[in-house]
Amino acid sequence: FEITGELMNLITIIKKIDNKTTRPARKTLESMWRWKRLTFNEAPPIFGNSKPKSGSHLLLQVLNGFTQIMPYAYTQAEPIRTIRYFGGKRTQEEISADLNAIPKGVIGWGYIEATPENLKFLNQPGRVNFFNYRDPRDVLVSHVFYATDMHKLHQLHELYNSLPDFGSRLKVAINGIDRDGMRMVGVRGRYDAVFRWLDTGNVMCLRFEDLINNRESTLNGMLDYIENSTGYKIPTPRSEAIPILVKAIQPRKSHTFRGGRTGDWRSHFTEEHKKMFKEAAGNLLVELGYEKNNDW
Repeated sequence: FEITGELMNLITIIKKIDNKTTRPARKTLESMWRWKRLTFNEAPPIFGNSKPKSGSHLLLQVLNGFTQIMPYAYTQAEPIRTIRYFGGKRTQEEISADLNAIPKGVIGWGYIEATPENLKFLNQPGRVNFFNYRDPRDVLVSHVFYATDMHKLHQLHELYNSLPDFGSRLKVAINGIDRDGMRMVGVRGRYDAVFRWLDTGNVMCLRFEDLINNRESTLNGMLDYIENSTGYKIPTPRSEAIPILVKAIQPRKSHTFRGGRTGDWRSHFTEEHKKMFKEAAGNLLVELGYEKNNDW
């Protein structure tokens, strides 16, 4: 089948009315033009998963880059969430329905837990799964900035803004809260789900810090994982694929971008915060490989 100029004219028309409704059709048509094909069933299904405030939009940019080097129609615009944007936990039935609704040839992503139902879906033969996590100290700092300044509907937005300074907000984030209808687990509880993913097969776990500081080797590892775990041969030569993926990573284009740095916690943690974190988290940083001991 030969893709003609008429298809490009249709893409141009759709771009003029671009919104969330027309995006899938536009992206599919653009991919048909790029890959000169009508269907996208060859490349293995991919799902990119992340712990919130751990560089999910960095991972999303990599997934978008995949559509430039492998025949995928597009990456889904909206994540599959465990926690609703306005607060409150979604049911497993809702999450499972979202997972099953991902079209063939489309890359999915989100923030989901390692429940038996989710694992049963993601561990199907031939699927590829990535999970992204980050230094818990940087996650806490990012969370406080996000809930205080960016997400005005966050359940802790008003509380954080009622506190006198960043340090007092960080204390709440470290220990968690359960009062007046507000509930957030402490730092140790936040990472229970991370360990479940680290202990799960058929998933490549990625550290945010490696995507920032060891980018090319990490991207090569992701492509190796796709090929080795599924037997699929990526059609774009590695010498071309890696520069395309590196170019796709532009943290400043994320709507939640603040700094995109690693180790930013050092600018915000006082000795009191460090002591409080160690009491709340125990050996968490050692278990995750971020510290050799608790003398940091």
